[in-house]
Amino acid sequence: MSAALMAFAKWLQGTSWALYISGSDWFYPFVQLTHFSGLSLWIGTSLALDLRLLGAGRRRQTAAEVSKNLFAWNWTGFAIAVCGGFMLFASAATKYVVNPAFLIKVGILVPVAVIVHIVNQQNAKTWGATSDTWRIGKYMGLLELILWIGVITAAVSIPNFEVFGS
Repeated sequence: MSAALMAFAKWLQGTSWALYISGSDWFYPFVQLTHFSGLSLWIGTSLALDLRLLGAGRRRQTAAEVSKNLFAWNWTGFAIAVCGGFMLFASAATKYVVNPAFLIKVGILVPVAVIVHIVNQQNAKTWGATSDTWRIGKYMGLLELILWIGVITAAVSIPNFEVFGS
């Protein structure tokens, strides 16, 4: 790991607001709740589109309609999750930057999952314009589901790889 990254992590963790988050009996759980609520909204609406691309669910709406109807909710959840996640990261940045599960979650899976998600949202208009989704749409929906499982697995594994003394 680079010295610059660790220096940034130490600086961030030492900011007054990060110290407040990590030292508070009530604010840290509130930030966790915020992060998890945003994730639930973001991932839940993403999964709704992915499952619709795969052909699951009632056929009252096409995948294109599901994507359009959930778009604002999806990106609201994303914004909340990122803000909450950044505050959680700041509260223990020196531990997170050396945690292998965190590095996998943020360094590999999250960018790929976000890119696939954006591709799915953009192309759902075409792939899912009718009740019969294009084959590529089904594959991309499945790919995003698999990536989300990877992100979630890495995220819940973070405490198992905690490096003490950082």
